[in-house]
Amino acid sequence: MRTFAKPKVVVSKCMEFAACRYNGDKINDPTVARLADYVEFIPVCPEVEIGLGTPREVIRLVSDGDESKLVQPKTRADLTEQMNEFAHEFLGGLEEVDGFLLKNRSPTCGVSDAKVYSGLEKSPVVRTESGLFANRIQQLFPLMPLEDEGRLRNFLLREHFFTHLFTISDFRKVKNQESITELMLFHAKNKYLFMAYHQENVKRLGRIVANHAHLAIEKVIQQYENALHDLFHTPAKVTSHINVCQHVFGYFSDQLSKAEKQHFDEMLEQYRNQKIPLSSVLAILHSWCHRFENEYLLKQTYFEPYPVGLIAISDSGKGRALS
Repeated sequence: MRTFAKPKVVVSKCMEFAACRYNGDKINDPTVARLADYVEFIPVCPEVEIGLGTPREVIRLVSDGDESKLVQPKTRADLTEQMNEFAHEFLGGLEEVDGFLLKNRSPTCGVSDAKVYSGLEKSPVVRTESGLFANRIQQLFPLMPLEDEGRLRNFLLREHFFTHLFTISDFRKVKNQESITELMLFHAKNKYLFMAYHQENVKRLGRIVANHAHLAIEKVIQQYENALHDLFHTPAKVTSHINVCQHVFGYFSDQLSKAEKQHFDEMLEQYRNQKIPLSSVLAILHSWCHRFENEYLLKQTYFEPYPVGLIAISDSGKGRALS
């Protein structure tokens, strides 16, 4: 079983931490609750931080041409500048951060689904976009893991977020050490995980590690980090996972019985047809890694990209995969 560094995650404070929603509520969120033992949370409520009380009058985004203003209809206060100043100060002051988990549909924290109205009161919604605080995150940390709690109800997106988050946190240790040896070890143990995401980007990462141009280690680390975030731009597809599983299977195929091979092929086909989760296939492969004492494969993060304690018992993955 792997040991994991604790990612540092900025989280909307109203989820599990404080009763600071506009109506005075606190949200019980199962994903945040499960993460609590595995990450270092940095809770924040941007609306409270700019001086709004709890409970408070509703605020909303209002269209102003191509831009949006953050206003409080009842008081007609324009809070745009205050929110932008807070976001700039707070986010600029973060020394280390690995990801963000925010409240959806919020005019400040919504990642992509904050409603923008045509006017102050009884006006139609004209579009959806990021809230002001979330928008600032996207500007300053465009490649970092960023999700809202609504989207993380989807198993595939949650698995992708966790994988990206814990990989980036692990890489931060390599980054701080500035060691080419540690970078090589990091790349080697993540080979099959990265292959499941994008084979061409794996080759790009390998070329960076090889450093044929003899760049300074700081430059190599920077290039690798950018390419690593690019790798996680979209979730891994079913077809890519199948390719990796077949590749790993190749290590053992000559040592397995005909019945074992047939069983594995049947399990892989069930996964392809979204009848079983990927974990069922990986469990078989991982058991063969132990059975045949393949130390190289046993070190691969592909079998445990994030702590198993984060997997909910309802996470079957059925019907929610990408082809």
